[in-house]
Amino acid sequence: MAITSANQLELLQTAEAVAREKMIDPGLVVDAMEESLARAAKSRYGSEMDIRVSIDRKTGKATFTRVRSVVEDEALENYQAEMTVEQAKQYMADPAVGDTFVEEVPPVEMGRIAAQSAKQVILQRVREAERDRQFEEFQDRAGTIINALVKREEYGNVIVDVGAGEGILRRNEKIGRESYRPNDRIRCYIKDVRREPRGPQIFLSRTAPEFMAELFKMEVPEIYDGIIQIKAVARDPGSRAKIAVISNDGSIDPVGACVGMRGSRVQAVVNELQGEKIDIIPWNDDQPTFLVNALQPAEVSKVVLDEEAGKIEVVVPEEQLSLAIGRRGQNVRLASQLTGLDIDIMTEEEESARRQKEFEARTGLFMETLDLDEFFAQLLVSEGFTNLEEVAYVELDELTVIDGVDEGTAEELQARARDYLEAKAKAAIDAARALGAEDSLIQFDGLTPPMIEALAKDEILTLEDFATCADWELAGGWTNNNGERIKDDGILEPFGMSLEVAQDLVMTARVMLGWVDPDDLISSDDEAEDLVEGDTEEAEA
Repeated sequence: MAITSANQLELLQTAEAVAREKMIDPGLVVDAMEESLARAAKSRYGSEMDIRVSIDRKTGKATFTRVRSVVEDEALENYQAEMTVEQAKQYMADPAVGDTFVEEVPPVEMGRIAAQSAKQVILQRVREAERDRQFEEFQDRAGTIINALVKREEYGNVIVDVGAGEGILRRNEKIGRESYRPNDRIRCYIKDVRREPRGPQIFLSRTAPEFMAELFKMEVPEIYDGIIQIKAVARDPGSRAKIAVISNDGSIDPVGACVGMRGSRVQAVVNELQGEKIDIIPWNDDQPTFLVNALQPAEVSKVVLDEEAGKIEVVVPEEQLSLAIGRRGQNVRLASQLTGLDIDIMTEEEESARRQKEFEARTGLFMETLDLDEFFAQLLVSEGFTNLEEVAYVELDELTVIDGVDEGTAEELQARARDYLEAKAKAAIDAARALGAEDSLIQFDGLTPPMIEALAKDEILTLEDFATCADWELAGGWTNNNGERIKDDGILEPFGMSLEVAQDLVMTARVMLGWVDPDDLISSDDEAEDLVEGDTEEAEA
């Protein structure tokens, strides 16, 4: 087959048709044709030649050219595509290294094999262009809901037609025991889009919390318009969910707007989620108040928040305990996900017993260490003193306000407390030295003697050992294992060490050892502040 004037326009017509069918740029198809014709020409003229083909975008005329580069004498390797300056003088005036000489060559006759090869090149390039287009299209749609048509099911995973390609709904992303037949229509959330050799992979979900948020955005115009904002979503897919909303307009009730007239809006979402029960909760910036709302329908008597540890204690009446916990712990688990806090629920009787136990333990501590009678020790505990450090180092005024405590008595109490603490600190340091702790660790600011002893018992004996620790190894933390949260105990956690303090201490040790440049820390802090300020400005805008 030769490219003659009779079929020159057919090239452009074919390119237009293919581009229209695949929804890609016609120029990409023409480029693929040029590449395929160039390959066919090389098989005719020789693979070492640099043969190029250019197709006129208006007339469809294909021009075949041979390109040769001018190189230095010692760099000449390919005689078909390169030539020296001396050789180039036959074709060019005043040639120089780096120049190229282009000459037109006759079009080739394409045999059956060459034509088949050209066809494969065109198909491959078109396929790649189509995949790129699909990836760009669905990458922009990530985080939205898409209507899909079920094609087949493979090992529990549902393969769906998303229009310009296929998506996969994995079995762990389906609600409960959902099953679908071919040609069923379903709505899914585009969770992720990845570029892979076999084409873009579109991962869908019906269990993601974002799926519920997007459904509410579709059903509630106020959310779509930004009047009502979804602050948090927690789901037990197919069973129950909690969604926290807040209104930017004081005249609009966010909960009522999401519920709709006679529950029409929320019911539409429930139906889509296979009957999943949804609790719509008003958001509150005050965490204890928000938690009380999140634990509905249970009634809460008291909330005690520990912001440093990220934990919260909730006290409920005895008859409300099972309701607050929920079936298989569902209610408290969803409330914990919604608030981002570890929730400890106890009854009023349990809290009273715990407080009595703490009162007795602190009383015993003061009786034993300060040589006080039971009445005086109980008096200290009743005034809010919880440990010896508070007694030893508070202002005298805070002790003298206690009935029966004059200035002399207060000074005696503080002297006893300090003597005991100093003796205890000396004993802890002696024990740490006996275990092999070195002065580099003992003299490090930020660690108390009992902390140093605990570190030594864990074979952390030098400042270098301490600098290699992770913050969670010191302060403790939580690990997710197949959806189950497992507690990691920290070496210094019994001393109230927080993750932030642990991180600061470890970084300080690394700076002292010269492992980290302090200027890098300053620049990182500045970047973090800039990022926070930028996020704040975007939120305000």
